[in-house]
Amino acid sequence: MKTFSDAIGIGQVTTAEALAIFDGLDTVEVDFMLGAWQGSGFPTAHPLDGALETYHWRGKRFEHPEHVHPLVFTTATGGTTSVNPLWALPLLGWIERVPIPKSEGVGRIFQRALGLFSTQQSCARLRLTHYRGKESATMVYDSLPINDIFRRVDEQTVLGLMDLKGMAQPFFFVLRREAAALGGDRAFS
Repeated sequence: MKTFSDAIGIGQVTTAEALAIFDGLDTVEVDFMLGAWQGSGFPTAHPLDGALETYHWRGKRFEHPEHVHPLVFTTATGGTTSVNPLWALPLLGWIERVPIPKSEGVGRIFQRALGLFSTQQSCARLRLTHYRGKESATMVYDSLPINDIFRRVDEQTVLGLMDLKGMAQPFFFVLRREAAALGGDRAFS
């Protein structure tokens, strides 16, 4: 069986391999997730692989169990801003049927338009949920049928699994704890 480190070194694993890695990791408590986390892909040939990075996704910020920013992006000026995931709603039904544009140009256009999608409001919360036989911290989106379940790789790293209702294949991603917490959104700073 491949380990998390093996998968990172290889650069891509199958969904079955990713699920086996995920299932083998320790669970996390809600408080463990508090703070700012930098995100990156964990490729499994999912249609979303590489999309978030193309659009300058920074990661997630968990200010409090009731106040979570699931989509934090880097602005064109180097600051950060949170995006309301409801803007992604039209794409959710098409994720597995239509390729998501992943060009640098489209990513730059999105980055320059971030002000249209930004929010200071929380768009998710943290709860303990049971998933695949274990209870672990889960980010529950406020207005979308999505749960992101987290498992601990080490004290600074978690493997996340996005469970979207109706999506055949889960989407995997990695979060690494930021050394210095982001002090609120610095949109367009």
